[in-house]
Amino acid sequence: MKTYGGPVSDHFDGRRFYDPEGTRLKSLWHFLKWQLTRGRPRWPDRVPSPYADTPPPRIAGETIRFSFVGHASWLIQTAGTNILVDPIWSDRASPVSFAGPKRVNDPGIAFDALPPIDTVLVSHGHYDHLDLPTLSRLAAKFSPRVVTPLGNDLAMTHADARILAEGFDWDQRVEIDNGLAVTLVRTRHWSARGPFDRNKSLWASFVLETPAGKIYVVCDSGYGGGRLFRRVRDEHGPLRLAILPIGAYDPRWFLREQHMDPMEAVNALIDCGAEQALASHHGTFQLTDEAIDAPVTALHAALDQANIPRRRFVALKPGQVVEI
Repeated sequence: MKTYGGPVSDHFDGRRFYDPEGTRLKSLWHFLKWQLTRGRPRWPDRVPSPYADTPPPRIAGETIRFSFVGHASWLIQTAGTNILVDPIWSDRASPVSFAGPKRVNDPGIAFDALPPIDTVLVSHGHYDHLDLPTLSRLAAKFSPRVVTPLGNDLAMTHADARILAEGFDWDQRVEIDNGLAVTLVRTRHWSARGPFDRNKSLWASFVLETPAGKIYVVCDSGYGGGRLFRRVRDEHGPLRLAILPIGAYDPRWFLREQHMDPMEAVNALIDCGAEQALASHHGTFQLTDEAIDAPVTALHAALDQANIPRRRFVALKPGQVVEI
């Protein structure tokens, strides 16, 4: 498959992307050590959500409607535009349908209940974020524009030419319908879809400009001392709301550089200065070693410790909705 081959930059060496201020990620040996020594608690086979959303066709004006689909997938509706973030309706976050992390609850919106989708934001190439079967279904039904970091567009169009994917670099601003815009911003992570394409595509978070304010969408990131979150505050603030990941963080010795734990997510909220936050990346696929309810329990404890009201940083179940 063709990979990205653009000009050298401060985060692309001509072959692979990298975080110029980041820490070197763990090697294959470290990954094998984790797999051989892990003692993860077993998640239940099914944890169905009591909620299911049937979204309206459109939301007009300055209201923003957030519907939690599950894991890192969201439907954001505002200004007459419908946006999906990292959509995955597949049963597994995996390159194959018969193995790999299996979802323990149904998507909070049934695929057939989706309103017309105008734009899709895909943060990076990992299988729990870039789900080709779902993107193909969306392309066949809605033909949405797909905005993604450099290189991921090539993976999508190689798999299905109907996917209208466009690749963008960090700090690029992309205008969407009805006065909306999105800027791809730096995040502390990495990307791969197989053993030989590590960091050959870029990863990013998003700052979405809406009539009701700016929304900071972080799909995956390490904390890294908060530098990138403070940069977003300084360059894009003030922020009306942030979507921040709280799960897939244990063991810390292996995952610290790529995933935040709940205390770090609370620190990220403080650093970016958002008025409100919604929790993401938890409770759907068992990717790592924490118990299924550990992220939300730890989030509440971290908020209490920081004297932040729990209503400011809310963890939803799939199918629940927040409007601002």
